[in-house]
Amino acid sequence: MVRLLMLLLGVDYLRKRWRALAWAGAISVITGGALIIDALDGRLDFPIEPFAWLLLLEGLATMAVAWTGMGGQRTLRYVKGMAFSVAASLVLASHHHGHMVLSLLFGLLFLADGLLQVASARVVRFRTWRLAMAGGIVEIAVAIFFIQPYPTHYAGTVPYCVGLGLIFGGWNMLLLASRVRRLAGNPELRGTSEAGSADDADQRLTTWSGPPAADEHALTVHVWTPVGSAKTEARRQPIIDRYIAAVDRNGVISTGHAALESPEGVYISLYPAVEIDRAPDDFTRLLRATRENDVPGTFQADYPTESKAWCPSTVQVRIRNYDAQRLREFWDAYQRDTTYNLTHRNCSSTVARALDAALEGAGARVWARLDGWWPLFRLVLTPELWVAAHLRKRAATMAWTPGLTLDYARAMSMLADPRPFAWATFIGTLKRRSSASPADDRDA
Repeated sequence: MVRLLMLLLGVDYLRKRWRALAWAGAISVITGGALIIDALDGRLDFPIEPFAWLLLLEGLATMAVAWTGMGGQRTLRYVKGMAFSVAASLVLASHHHGHMVLSLLFGLLFLADGLLQVASARVVRFRTWRLAMAGGIVEIAVAIFFIQPYPTHYAGTVPYCVGLGLIFGGWNMLLLASRVRRLAGNPELRGTSEAGSADDADQRLTTWSGPPAADEHALTVHVWTPVGSAKTEARRQPIIDRYIAAVDRNGVISTGHAALESPEGVYISLYPAVEIDRAPDDFTRLLRATRENDVPGTFQADYPTESKAWCPSTVQVRIRNYDAQRLREFWDAYQRDTTYNLTHRNCSSTVARALDAALEGAGARVWARLDGWWPLFRLVLTPELWVAAHLRKRAATMAWTPGLTLDYARAMSMLADPRPFAWATFIGTLKRRSSASPADDRDA
């Protein structure tokens, strides 16, 4: 989350506000710790029912206006609304079984995520894999704490969750304030310019109603999904063929591909110079992000050439608000090294890094005429920020795949080209309908 906020808002924007971020983070950590300690004795002074009612209203309101979203945004709103509503209903039921179910759900989520993180870090062995394993073990410990009844017999589930949320959120703010205070630029994008795009001064819009039109000036992320790029009909394997690989009826494995294209002529598509032998007996070794698995790679010339030699991309994600200068500088530096690594430096990780370079400062740019804290608040209140942060975490502990890159590009497109808040769209629709009805009645 810290790195993503630094990326989207830019170091300059955050450095001016590091003291306020540090104070807010400290208050959040202290409040969260006090809430957890207060709940340990089974007697809660925190007003949990009003909080649950607010959660229920937010969940119902989100589902009521979810239809106003576009594509994946609509699905995300429905999931968020249902999750909030179910959690609030279990709290308001004020029954032991409701608290127990809620606690078990949270525990199982933490347990699954922790086990996945430990297992993937142990297999992939990226540079900070031991730190990732430690984080996974902490998640497993939190899961055990939720699942076992001591000390409150599940009555403290909600304050524990709220307290942990405040602690983690506050810790992230403290880390963010500490890092931006010391940095002169974004560490994720060393070597790129801190200057804004030439189009910044002309930015007028702060929200868009949908994705760019076909003839609109926009960056394009091309994704060949494993199923879509299979030579023959693929055997359907939910989740696996979406994020890892697909196997067609002839037994041929397809892992998909990702590339990035800009109207300024930048085309980024990394591929191994010689096809990697993915023999099942040696596959575990190939997954390690270590130097012995580095092989020569090659960059494709352009999209027409690549699509003609193979097939058109399955899905395209287009983004208006990007910085062409930063993208060009990233590409000039990145293409000097043609190394390819199946999990550490592949087509998908290359596209993800290029997308980060192009979108640095996008949040601050799009809200430039609304100075102050609004750019930060707007990002934090956008569900896609949390989705993008989780995808980055999952890719860091496993590997970037075309499926993860597709989801990441979609989430980032909502952050760089923000859509109106659901309530604003809903109210606007009601106003248009109410203003049109008298005219309709007269025509009738």
